[in-house]
Amino acid sequence: MSTHTGPAAAGADLARLTLDFHHTHHLLDPAAQGVQTWEVRITAAGTPVGSLTAVRGLYWKSDNLRERMSDEQSFPALVAAQLLDEEGRFTDAFEEFIESASSVLVVDRLHMEEAFADPVVVAVVVAAVIDRLTDNCFAVVLPAEGACTDAGSVLLAEAGALLSAREFSDELQIIDTALAAPEEAAQRVRMRLRSLARRGSAAAWADNEDEGWDEDGEEDEELTARTAAVLRVALEELSEQAWQDVAALGDAPLRRGQGRVLGSLPPITFRQDQQWRRQMARCFDDLADDLAKTHTVRPLCTGEEMALHLGIDRATSLTRNRPRLVAETVESLAEDRGDFDWDWCSTVLFEDHDVLMLFDASLDGIEDSGNDINEALGLANLAAAEWFVPFRPGQARDPERGFRRS
Repeated sequence: MSTHTGPAAAGADLARLTLDFHHTHHLLDPAAQGVQTWEVRITAAGTPVGSLTAVRGLYWKSDNLRERMSDEQSFPALVAAQLLDEEGRFTDAFEEFIESASSVLVVDRLHMEEAFADPVVVAVVVAAVIDRLTDNCFAVVLPAEGACTDAGSVLLAEAGALLSAREFSDELQIIDTALAAPEEAAQRVRMRLRSLARRGSAAAWADNEDEGWDEDGEEDEELTARTAAVLRVALEELSEQAWQDVAALGDAPLRRGQGRVLGSLPPITFRQDQQWRRQMARCFDDLADDLAKTHTVRPLCTGEEMALHLGIDRATSLTRNRPRLVAETVESLAEDRGDFDWDWCSTVLFEDHDVLMLFDASLDGIEDSGNDINEALGLANLAAAEWFVPFRPGQARDPERGFRRS
């Protein structure tokens, strides 16, 4: 079995994939207590493109979980025979293999349209099913190579490998939700799927490939209209909060977490005066103005780099926690498969991420030009006094623009 992650076919609208979870629970049916069967329908832009079945076996609600799962037949029956004894208890081999599982989730019966039959797509689908139907006390069971009888089971086996599943036997592989590795793997495959969705075309993936770079070695830095709009809202929110901090703090020293924005900056900034803080607040304004005028953004100094990092973090939070606000912000703008790809923004909108080293306490003093690490890495403009010095001649902001707020 190959775990090479081949591309989804050209034209597959990965950015609009959705999952519809369907489960019917009969309240007074005792057979419905220990085992729940969920049909997960996969659609793209409203068109069905696949489905899978997820069977939840709840040990503490079952009279005999082995018998109950065996009654489901097919792959769940195979799982029951290997993980549970005849009395319905987990076997010693299974309990030694797993961290602390008290229930199982069996994923099988995958069907995918050819355009979406990609292990990475399936891995992200499985990761979403795990998020929806489990907690950190589940063993998620997928087919291993010995149980692959059709294209769907082969894809599930490859998806399991991508999600750090471990082989329990020739037929079964298991994801232990109590461990960190599967969640880290899930994050990696989500990022890879977002990358492919942004390109919207077939592209081979390899471990040493620079994804998303054009023939000249430079990546397209254009923001989609909806991404630019939400990022602008995020920067404007941070600007308002930063100016509130300026008014409240004046020249007084601050500590980590004090204020709404200034206290989230690196500690080397905590003793800067009010004028410095006004310049920092203006960085949010300048970036928001750039987005309003050009729908793109490029930080011109260290202060603007920090402002953009915070802006992307805030924009990420908005898309996760403020869907109504985001919808109102972008309601008149056309959708794009690259919308809200904040990881991509963090990658391509900066020349480097050196400023983030200032948060690392082990690198204390790295901003000092006499520091050995600073000299070895050729770092520049990290000292707080240099945050608003332009990176290059001719990049200075208009000195007559003044402060938008005072």
